[in-house]
Amino acid sequence: MKSPLYTSRGQRIVPVASIRPRAMGSHLAWRLTSSLIAFVATLCLFFTPVKEVAANDSQLTLPSILLQINDVPLTVELATTSQQRYMGLSYRQQMADDAGMLFVYPAERPLTFTMRNTLIPLSIAYISKDMIINEIHLMDVGPGQLFDSKNIAMFALEVNQGWFEENGIKAGDRIVMP
Repeated sequence: MKSPLYTSRGQRIVPVASIRPRAMGSHLAWRLTSSLIAFVATLCLFFTPVKEVAANDSQLTLPSILLQINDVPLTVELATTSQQRYMGLSYRQQMADDAGMLFVYPAERPLTFTMRNTLIPLSIAYISKDMIINEIHLMDVGPGQLFDSKNIAMFALEVNQGWFEENGIKAGDRIVMP
């Protein structure tokens, strides 16, 4: 048996485990209740029908505004909440030629986008807080792709793939709201 330890003042040091009350997990009723809850949760997972995702599961149309880039008009939906930004253009099967979605963040930061559940090829512009386009990326349809901003950005603008090039818009251009 170990001899007790004492502090420099002569007080005995008591190991924490020796004064702890019995853990709840050691009571038979608690263990049975926990096991039953786990069993019921597992059954729920097995017998809950899986909902198939359809095109109409896309986000409802969001409020929109008119932007201009190099005098080219563009109507964009505003994704301002985390849920709206998460859903983005998921499950949409088409988008008008002069339309897009502007993702608005509370502050500048590095941004990463993916094509998760996105059915149409897109182009994305990462935009500074001053509404200057930092960079533009082409985003092809398909899972497992990440599109990171090279610089911090406060906005991201998704349009149909090729729209920026077709309209002569490039990094360094300013976006204005007429």
